[in-house]
Amino acid sequence: MRLIVMGQQAFGKSALEAILNKGDDEVVAVYCAPDKDDRVDPIKEFALEKGLVVMQPDNFKDAEILDEMRAFKADLCVMAYVIIFVPEEARDIPTHGSICYHPSLLPLHRGPSSINWPIIWGATKTGISYFWPDDGLDEGEVLLQKEIDIGPDDTLGSIYFDKAFPMGIEATLEAIDLVRVGNPPKIVQDEAKATYEGWCNKKAAEIDWSRSVGEVYNLIRGCNPQPGAWTTINGETLQVFDSEKVDDGAFGRVGQVSAIGEDGMLVTVGRGAIRIKRVRYGSKKVTAQEFAEKVGLAVGAKLGT
Repeated sequence: MRLIVMGQQAFGKSALEAILNKGDDEVVAVYCAPDKDDRVDPIKEFALEKGLVVMQPDNFKDAEILDEMRAFKADLCVMAYVIIFVPEEARDIPTHGSICYHPSLLPLHRGPSSINWPIIWGATKTGISYFWPDDGLDEGEVLLQKEIDIGPDDTLGSIYFDKAFPMGIEATLEAIDLVRVGNPPKIVQDEAKATYEGWCNKKAAEIDWSRSVGEVYNLIRGCNPQPGAWTTINGETLQVFDSEKVDDGAFGRVGQVSAIGEDGMLVTVGRGAIRIKRVRYGSKKVTAQEFAEKVGLAVGAKLGT
């Protein structure tokens, strides 16, 4: 087939690379977001290296932009991580329409932080979807889905880089194959099961030390590495990254540091404790012990102050 590939950043680049390496289809154009602050998107850089046509419209409504898209005579548009809204008139230009990647088991976790939230809420499964997008947010009939197990100590980083990313690239090729062979699945999403969450932003990532040990641990790992769970110490922000749950480690009031050592800094929470191993206080990440030594933090100090 003749493909238009839309994408951004590392996932878009890897999806394009996988399509080219497989060699079953011709990529007639690559669409990505306009350059920002003189930074070249990896997919743009890679596409130009391969001699592909690169388009960077700031919208998909102008008649001229739509006419340019029609001129490629594409059979399918593959949307691999797209941040600009693509309306129906543009999506329907290719013969078989457009398919879109989303890192959750739709209709669960529609929205921009779909990997963070299932971890934060303690889910044991998530997944990836390719679907036929409509004008709703992550709505439209499902083409294919694959499940991902969330281990008790998985983080946003491990789920994305080790699981969702490589599985998503494989699913990109599988989704294209399903369209090529004809009669691809179009499974209607069950709106009764739909959930939508907004950005997992700084406000959402603030640690409440009075929550249970499981809730605090899930928040930290669901925000690791982005946006980074955080607390305060003497009014200054302290981001918390690597940590572990200690069910029988409670001592003193919630938020209180009860031990500091080479293995980390033990902080009391509801019904347990969290051993903090790596933090950011200032510009770079350091071990919790290095942080404590740098600021003179002692046992008995209270976080969240």
